[in-house]
Amino acid sequence: MKLLPLFLRRPIEAVYERRLATGLAGLPRPQHVGIMLDGNRRWARKEGLADVRDGYRAGGAKVTEFLTWCTAAGIERVTLFMLSDDNLGRPAEQLGPLIEIIEQTVRDITAEGRPWEVQVIGSLDMLPGASARVLKEATATTAGRGGPKVDVAVGYGGRREIVDAVKSAFQEHIAAGGDPAELAERFDIDDISRHLYSPTADHTDFIIRTSGEQRLSGFLLWQSAYAEMHWVDCYWPAFRHVDFLRALRSYANRERRFGK
Repeated sequence: MKLLPLFLRRPIEAVYERRLATGLAGLPRPQHVGIMLDGNRRWARKEGLADVRDGYRAGGAKVTEFLTWCTAAGIERVTLFMLSDDNLGRPAEQLGPLIEIIEQTVRDITAEGRPWEVQVIGSLDMLPGASARVLKEATATTAGRGGPKVDVAVGYGGRREIVDAVKSAFQEHIAAGGDPAELAERFDIDDISRHLYSPTADHTDFIIRTSGEQRLSGFLLWQSAYAEMHWVDCYWPAFRHVDFLRALRSYANRERRFGK
């Protein structure tokens, strides 16, 4: 079956989007959404682009659009998985351009007039060159904006985050003159939650992954204990508003049990 011409598809899709948006009125919404921006290179190859970095550029440009959708939907916090700690082992000729695109994306979402309070989470000390400084300086300008919170996960690994949280809890306790054995005896869930990279985001409601892959790949392992998952077949640069609305509809139609 042939696809409808673009000039016919767009009006039909616009009507469908409006129906989806109307149907979501009054239904439960996630307050913290984590999204895995997957499939940039595969999208570039599918589109016949000679330089796969064009896929990352298209993916970076999609981020501002996605955050705008989230803000309009009343979502209070978003975590963007942009680069894992495992990705830092890629060859320099691949990693360098990718980090430059991430830096530009962060500059875009932190620009004057944007509503979001942005911070970068992950093992920033593992980033090459001055990248960590560039990212921190860009996000520092957003402090106090009062808008939705956005965590940009760069050089991030969920297992590493948990290890770092445990270390941080013990370091804090020892620095205050406490006995490590005493902390070990009473160590609890809250001790880790308070020392995550983003302690105020110690749980997430909803995780979306594009590209058709159905795994977490180390993303928000602690925070996702009771998160709902949503897998999208399209690659991240091709993710549309209608895909986002369908994801919200999927979330709204679920009965969250929290282990009960």
